[in-house]
Amino acid sequence: MGSGRRWAVEFTDNSTSNSSRDISDPPGFTRASQEQDDSALSKQKKDAEANWKAQKAWEVAQAPVKNLFMMGFMMWMAGSTVHLFSIGITFSALMQPVNALRGVGKMFEPYKDNRVDLLVPKLVFVALNLVGLVLGIWKLNTLGLLPTHVSDWVSSLPPPQEVEYSGGGFQLY
Repeated sequence: MGSGRRWAVEFTDNSTSNSSRDISDPPGFTRASQEQDDSALSKQKKDAEANWKAQKAWEVAQAPVKNLFMMGFMMWMAGSTVHLFSIGITFSALMQPVNALRGVGKMFEPYKDNRVDLLVPKLVFVALNLVGLVLGIWKLNTLGLLPTHVSDWVSSLPPPQEVEYSGGGFQLY
């Protein structure tokens, strides 16, 4: 009882007798097959993780669709007159896709893997955000804030003639 611990177990084998390493494996059992099972299990685990990453990358790529419908509805509700609310909605519709396009690499970074092809999800993400940008530019045009005529650039030229006139209703005396 020279050591301070009463129930200590020492796992080092200093004996000269036959150890368990010298005993052969039972029939039907080989250590190589166990290692192969472990490698097959780890391969299945890695494949499952790659499938999960690919699925999540596609979810991130298709997320701008929800934003498109929401932004389109908000722009429709804002109307076609120039006021603070419509300009704020239009600015938001322009900035959200621009910021998303600037951060494409960061959006897909958690799903980067050798087994996962991120090119197609990234292209879908970029295309959907470009559609959102076009939607914002269309709203700018409907508000009349895009310079689409020569007189918008040169002040000495007359503005274009209006093609539509609004009128009607009842005259009240």
